[in-house]
Amino acid sequence: MEEIFAVKGNIIFTKEFGKYEIIEDGFIVVHGKSIKGVYKELTEEYRNIRVEDYGDSLIIPGFVDLHLHAPQFANLGLGLDKELMPWLEAYTFPEESKYSDVHYARKVYSSLIRELWRFGTTRSCVFATIHKNTTKLLMELFADSGLGAYVGKVNMNRNSPDYLTETTEASLNDTEEILEEYCGKYELVKPIVTPRFVPSCSFELLKGLGELAKKYNVPVQSHLCENYGEISFVKSLHPEYKNYAEIYNGAGLFGDVPTIMAHCILVDEDEIELMVKKNVYVAHSPNSNFNLSSGIASIRRLVSRGVSVGLASDIAGGHSLSMMNVITSSAQAANIKWIESNRVDQPLSTADLFYLATKGGGKFFGKVGSFEEDYEFDALVIDDRNIPAFRTFTVEERLQKFIYTGDDRNIKERYVSGKKISEPKVY
Repeated sequence: MEEIFAVKGNIIFTKEFGKYEIIEDGFIVVHGKSIKGVYKELTEEYRNIRVEDYGDSLIIPGFVDLHLHAPQFANLGLGLDKELMPWLEAYTFPEESKYSDVHYARKVYSSLIRELWRFGTTRSCVFATIHKNTTKLLMELFADSGLGAYVGKVNMNRNSPDYLTETTEASLNDTEEILEEYCGKYELVKPIVTPRFVPSCSFELLKGLGELAKKYNVPVQSHLCENYGEISFVKSLHPEYKNYAEIYNGAGLFGDVPTIMAHCILVDEDEIELMVKKNVYVAHSPNSNFNLSSGIASIRRLVSRGVSVGLASDIAGGHSLSMMNVITSSAQAANIKWIESNRVDQPLSTADLFYLATKGGGKFFGKVGSFEEDYEFDALVIDDRNIPAFRTFTVEERLQKFIYTGDDRNIKERYVSGKKISEPKVY
């Protein structure tokens, strides 16, 4: 029988974009993996349940990283003085070639998962490489860790180095093998169809992947409108399509199943309209966008138009797995966008961005990222006593100080789907 228990502390989360829900010295009641309710005082029916009392600590939803490249963890901080396409050729592709080696992959992937745990990322959407066996290994390591993840075998059959170029047939067959094996294997770790992006996938491959996504009812992740050079290349490859998004749409990879598109910095009005219509998620990756000179996405504009948005580290274009770091970079990006737009695109508040880092991205996983009834209990316990404080702060102010000035050492406990998660093993 599933246990009913409660956690006690200063609870803060966001049901709605930009609006905190705060219960000081309150209780979250959890039954199995799901939240029964948030209370100022326990009701009579819960008087005798076990309580994990975290005192004056903050209790917040776990962070969600909507887009990262697992093999690029080994390249963190390298090559960030280049633009996207030269960076891929000089750093990313050579590194990804190493993941045919299971021993090397295990070493890097287990370290990555430990770092995600350390920074309080409880769910993530992850690119692996083209290699079938080490993609499976990454899924097994995630399952062992207790963290939630969508993991995708990357597909690439053109405009790529010979050592990373698949045949269309092999790419589709390997993808289907993973879908068959892993769709129902784990509750928290699932496969996701992952064409790298249009330049590296022929339309035949894209269409085949769209068919697989529908056949197995699995989500899709890729990249869209990240960089001017990339967009020009896509136009030269597919002049028959009016824009980048329509290529994915024509292949059945744009919202026919749940879909994430990373970046979306340079999307046009037609693409935004299509994203709203098909409920395509944007993974906003400000660190990567800055580092690779790609630009600043107008997140306020996308959100105001009804586009679903989550935040993402996008390592190793991004230089940090910390979602606190991503939140602060997102705030700075929005401030600059406000100035660039003659103060039309309003800045994003900490509450706005906290929502995007929790429930905004969490919605892609279902009822994740909030402390509402029937949501899965993904949570972080934040002990901020070591952050200098010379007066009394509100719970909201304490959260902001933690995001801007705290670090992983302030995260004392991590829960995923109702279970406390201990530090994953590194091989």
